Amino acid sequence: MKIKNKILNRLGLSKLHFEKSEFNDAITVFDTSIGTMNVGDEIINDSAKKWLKEIFPEKQFINLSTHDGISNVGLNRSSVASHRFICGSNILNSNLLTTQQWNFSPLDFLRIEPLTLMGVGWSNYQNKPTAYTKWVYRNKLDKRVLHSVRDGYSMNMLKSAGVENVINTSCPTMWGLNEEHCKGIPRDKADNVIFTLTDYRQDLVKDSLLIKLLLLNYKKVYFWVQGSQDLAYLKKLDPALTSRVILVSPRLDAYDAVLDSDEPLEFIGTRLHAGIRALQKGRRAIILGVDNRAIEKQKDFNVHVVLRENLESDLLKLANSSFTTSINIPEEDINRWKEQFRC
Repeated sequence: MKIKNKILNRLGLSKLHFEKSEFNDAITVFDTSIGTMNVGDEIINDSAKKWLKEIFPEKQFINLSTHDGISNVGLNRSSVASHRFICGSNILNSNLLTTQQWNFSPLDFLRIEPLTLMGVGWSNYQNKPTAYTKWVYRNKLDKRVLHSVRDGYSMNMLKSAGVENVINTSCPTMWGLNEEHCKGIPRDKADNVIFTLTDYRQDLVKDSLLIKLLLLNYKKVYFWVQGSQDLAYLKKLDPALTSRVILVSPRLDAYDAVLDSDEPLEFIGTRLHAGIRALQKGRRAIILGVDNRAIEKQKDFNVHVVLRENLESDLLKLANSSFTTSINIPEEDINRWKEQFRC
């Protein structure tokens, strides 16, 4: 601590003096949906805040950005909070000097008070963390609490960085997908479907095949534009197929309106959290796995996933079958994580 303060003083970046007793007992939420170009971040933070409000019903929430960095104002406001939560998203990374997911500089990490993870994940399958990244995780993740990650892979990577006080709770978007909820999700194929594509995981052949299969097997086919370049990517595909697709605006309320409608409809697509949102809304969902997130959720929690590389052989077989949605939610660890803040 003395070394840290000396460095900050030499740089003219010493912390402002404050007394926490002068402020409301607040909670800081580092919200990955602020400044995002991916509406999936809104799905994650909508769920995270729902659970945080349940845990802290009487506290003020201070929302700060991860995508857009942090200023002196943000640092000081986060410092007066009793906890600083990083919510959802694949924000953990093996090299924090090069990643854009968590837009904090080394000086920001040096100055910030300890952080608490809530259902976060590791970005892609990666090499072991760098020395600097290990230092940040070991020193800036609160040692007094259990941290929550969204899958076993993320937990093991964090432990490889030297953080042992971590448990696998799944993503907060899944915490309500218990047995009772899943019983209300239809088993049989719906008449209509809403699908997604992923602009940064392009496969022109497989994604064109996906649209063709959906048009052949469903009465109406909707496309939700979740990411900033998803629509541009759709337009690169065969117009004879894409012209028959019904577009849904790139807003969460627009997607929710379709899911909340009386129309018999289900989800198939590459966007993981679009699929989880469909499950939240009681819709049957099949995720097309294009990265580690869906694959790890299938391993840990029994989410229905078809690898995009196996699209032709496996998708219609599953979609045309009657299947039960039975998500294995780690309720004991979720409750364990929640209860530590109620003491």
